[in-house]
Amino acid sequence: MVLLEVEVSMEEDEELERLKRKKLRQWMRSFLNKGETASKSKDASQGRPVELTDKTFTDFVRRNHLVVVDCWAPWCAPCLMIAPVIEEMARDYAGKIAFGKLNMDKNLRTAMKYQIMSIPTLLVFKDGKLVDRIVGAMPRSMLEPRILRHL
Repeated sequence: MVLLEVEVSMEEDEELERLKRKKLRQWMRSFLNKGETASKSKDASQGRPVELTDKTFTDFVRRNHLVVVDCWAPWCAPCLMIAPVIEEMARDYAGKIAFGKLNMDKNLRTAMKYQIMSIPTLLVFKDGKLVDRIVGAMPRSMLEPRILRHL
């Protein structure tokens, strides 16, 4: 009887150790994912647009004073034409304006929330509130003044 109890106790110890390792792995994954989110948000201050998702969108908009979100899709020719302009402006206004890119094909919830019917659409947020919506591709000379008036 004592031998049986020792075997059961050892099996329980092994199960407990397995559960501890599993929990530790989950915690580490969660911790590392938070680090990835934080490092991605640093892109805005380093002069690159941040790739946003439905999950990261609201936090990004709330954390930054002035935000421009490029709503795009990889198959959209005008979106691809405006992308270099967004990249340049993100570099030129690093620290003043946070630029983000939101793929409409992968983030339908945000597209529906902001009723985006055409792309490219640039959403401009100031202090977390939508203050402008710019639809269609245009040269930097036309786009820049529309964004800068919100600084």
